[in-house]
Amino acid sequence: MPANASPAADDGDLILLEDDASDPFAPSGQELAPWHILIVDDDVDVHVVTKFALSNTNFHGRRLSFLHAYSAKEAMAILRDTPHIAMVLLDVIMETPDAGLRLARAIREELHNDLVRIVLRTGQPGQALEHSIIVDYDINDFWCKADLTTRKLFTTVISSLRAYATLAAAAAERDALAAELTRSQQLKSLVEQHALVLTADAQGRITDANDVLCSTIGVAREALLGNDLHALHSGAYPEPLATTLAAALRRDGSWAGDIHTVNTKGQPLLLRCAVMSLKNAEGAIYQYLAVANLQQPG
Repeated sequence: MPANASPAADDGDLILLEDDASDPFAPSGQELAPWHILIVDDDVDVHVVTKFALSNTNFHGRRLSFLHAYSAKEAMAILRDTPHIAMVLLDVIMETPDAGLRLARAIREELHNDLVRIVLRTGQPGQALEHSIIVDYDINDFWCKADLTTRKLFTTVISSLRAYATLAAAAAERDALAAELTRSQQLKSLVEQHALVLTADAQGRITDANDVLCSTIGVAREALLGNDLHALHSGAYPEPLATTLAAALRRDGSWAGDIHTVNTKGQPLLLRCAVMSLKNAEGAIYQYLAVANLQQPG
């Protein structure tokens, strides 16, 4: 389309009819960071009219901030360099008849940006089948510019921002959980490098033992798995210890203290140990976790 086309031209460029575009979302309190919206169109007038139509819009107390690209190449550069773009208003036909479609695909597949909402706009709908575009491209809406009134544009933008906000919040929570998992794995790795770690099922059968424990006791992991704790301590545990440990796990879900045992060579071992019972949502124990440090016998 020509770069100097009028926004009210008969060739299908953007037409924003004057209707009620009152904004029901009023800002409150301290101004928050704006929503970034990227307008991608080779027609300067489309940028001007779009920005004018949305200039007073606020959503969740945040105004709109507009970025402008006049080709798919410019848009790609902006998307690479600018984080947190919430929405792209994207022309289909620019430097090539399918430049907008190629950009939409590149956003998802090359930039791996699944959050930004992509709304395609075309001034020549006869050249692109709406149904096939929606099916074949990961876009969120498709409009003929001649049909996009101020009210419809406003509604489209607000619904897109609402969806983006929901997805961004979910992504932030997912990233936080991933970071917490990484920290937990690092802590687990650090503990397992220096501590004896053992897990057992609800019946007290050993389900795992780390290398430090196996090396200290002198028993192969395969010889421990599926057996009870006598695989680690051949004799009976002292009755006061066994009674105290069992009572503490029932009452508090945890126990800490010293355990005297011997390794396979008969050498005495003093283990400063902490045991925890892990419960499911119904409160039933499904696993025991024990962590111990080797102490010098006194």
